Amino acid sequence: MRVSKPYCFLLLFFLIGFLSYGQQNDLNRRVDEAEFNIRGSVYEENTFKPYKGVEILVNGGRYTRTSLDGSFNIKARIGDELIITHDEFETIYYTITSNERITIRVTDSKQYGRRSKIDSDFKRFNEMIDSADVYLKKDAEKSIKFIGDALDADINTSQSAEAHELLGDIYEYWKQYDLAISAYKISIQNQKSASAQLKLARAYLSNNDFDISLGVYKTIEEQSLSNYDKTVLYEGMGDVYVKLKDFPKAIEAYQKGLEVARKHLIAPKVTDLNSKMAQVYSDQGQTNKAKAYFSNSLNLAEKENKKRAVEEQIKVAEFNSANADYEDEIVLRKQAIEGIKDIEKDSVIANESTITSQKQNYKIGTAYILKNELNNAIPYFEKSIEEASEKEDLEVKKDATRKLSDILIEIGETKKGYEMLAEHITTVDELYAKKIQEISQVARFSRNIAEQQNRITTLESDRALSKSTYELTQERNKSQQLIIYSLIGGLVLLLITGFLMFKYIKQQRLANNLLALKSLRSQMNPHFIFNALNSVNTFIATNDERTANKYLSDFSQLMRAVLENSEEDFIPLKKEIELLNLYTKLEHFRFQDKFDYSIDVDETIDVEEFQIPPMLLQPYIENAVWHGLRYKTEKGHLNINIEPKSKDEITITIIDDGIGRIRSKALKTDHQKKQNSKGMNNIKKRVAILNEMYKDKVDVSIADFQDLEDVGTRVVVTLRKD
Repeated sequence: MRVSKPYCFLLLFFLIGFLSYGQQNDLNRRVDEAEFNIRGSVYEENTFKPYKGVEILVNGGRYTRTSLDGSFNIKARIGDELIITHDEFETIYYTITSNERITIRVTDSKQYGRRSKIDSDFKRFNEMIDSADVYLKKDAEKSIKFIGDALDADINTSQSAEAHELLGDIYEYWKQYDLAISAYKISIQNQKSASAQLKLARAYLSNNDFDISLGVYKTIEEQSLSNYDKTVLYEGMGDVYVKLKDFPKAIEAYQKGLEVARKHLIAPKVTDLNSKMAQVYSDQGQTNKAKAYFSNSLNLAEKENKKRAVEEQIKVAEFNSANADYEDEIVLRKQAIEGIKDIEKDSVIANESTITSQKQNYKIGTAYILKNELNNAIPYFEKSIEEASEKEDLEVKKDATRKLSDILIEIGETKKGYEMLAEHITTVDELYAKKIQEISQVARFSRNIAEQQNRITTLESDRALSKSTYELTQERNKSQQLIIYSLIGGLVLLLITGFLMFKYIKQQRLANNLLALKSLRSQMNPHFIFNALNSVNTFIATNDERTANKYLSDFSQLMRAVLENSEEDFIPLKKEIELLNLYTKLEHFRFQDKFDYSIDVDETIDVEEFQIPPMLLQPYIENAVWHGLRYKTEKGHLNINIEPKSKDEITITIIDDGIGRIRSKALKTDHQKKQNSKGMNNIKKRVAILNEMYKDKVDVSIADFQDLEDVGTRVVVTLRKD
């Protein structure tokens, strides 16, 4: 009997669902049987003195003892009971609840009066490590300071490895991935551990060093890993292959991880891997397979916890949106909003999170727009704006007010639409002010992190130098060759330290340049918006409402394009030409009795191959119109000409036959001179920073155009390929 393809897909869907149901029931029965490497330490509560030789017994039969610094490492499962025994305190029973570090603080011990320098150093180290762990997600600067204090004690290589691994965790959480990589490397150099290797590979992935990340994953010895860490290994390799667009290998890696997770009943990873495989199939366009795996992940996530369920609902909603399945998308987002309400009863959700109710209401409104149900979209945008205002989420409020204003104008509620547009502009101004504050805060954060890292680097250098000096003293009676080798080793260590510091400073300089570029772009947009709104105001004042509406419609189109490109350093030349066409059209719309214009692009130029900073040319055109052509007695002309200069270079020439720079300057007020000077200085700064970052990509020259009374102005922009 022959079965048609639709029935095959249906049978496949039910089979996967059935297996998932049976698998989940099994997971629910034995969810706590996943095996982890449990790390911990035992010390006195009041004095922080470590206990060595403490017997750690798992009820499953595994056994170990604490080392000199009171630390231990043992395999166990959630729900297992640790039996902790020692001659100097009563037996302690501890039940495993997670795979996080365990700290056993002993009270009423018999070790009174036993003190030594070693005990003091161990005590200080444990205190600082615990404090750093407490502040890891709360205060990066304070947490790093505690790591520095821990390394300042007299510690061994095992403790140094532990401290640097925790330092890497801090940098990873705060998205300082280059510093996290350095910390994990030092940890592995001190003591090779599977957890540090996995974290190093993940840090390289986060830092977009995909090939290096894959190389680290492949060097990890699989047999040394716990079952949970094996799933982490395969999941990480799958994530790298996704970034490398090697989807078949990504599926293969995720499938291996899923097999381990199913076999050993690691429920959270079963959910995660189903979700990730669904996303890969979606990226490949295999929608039916993606739906089946997303169905699994949704069912599994609902059985974990409310937050995980909401996260998966939103992820599947995004998938539905990408496949134009707006009905299912809306249903899932409405379910997510109800889940978010429950989550917010116990915790605060940050605005940066994807699971905020204001974001979901905004996306429901967007889905209704795509369904062409504008009236249904309005209440969701209004709710999104209300929630975003309450939670001071200016990003969402900016987008929601913009879309709501568009809808209101389109359905004929022009007055409300313009009021909402005014609120949108106000929100943009507030967001701009907030971004300026954030730039300052990021700069301060970077400086403080750099200071703390320099301290740690210095401590490590001093430790290495002290060690070298000690070894030289001990080996003074040995051969001269050994002494030379020791000196060379110290020099290499110092060179490595210098290289790491140079790399860090270079990265900081790049970050500062990016922040400066963002600030300069943000300063240009309000000036441009103000001039355009003045034009609208003029048309309204002359009772030319139709012209004002037409101008405002074109202006909204231009503003949308400008805002979409505002975060980019470079955009294709084709896009910039489209922006110039629209902007010049708007200026000519107002001053059509003052000038005509033309935009000429040489046919031999591939406008997709060249990249240009967004809105770089607009200020020069604005100057030509407002300060040159506007004051001519007869009608002038503006020409924008784009032609090749060489194989990898083009020139963009902006020519006007206006009154010229000298006469224009004489007509300006002091305020106008100040504003114009500030605008041109911003352009010069942008070009200077971009040339520093991208090796002289843009060149600008300005000169008079002709030897007549109206000398005009010629601006020549030379643009080079990457």
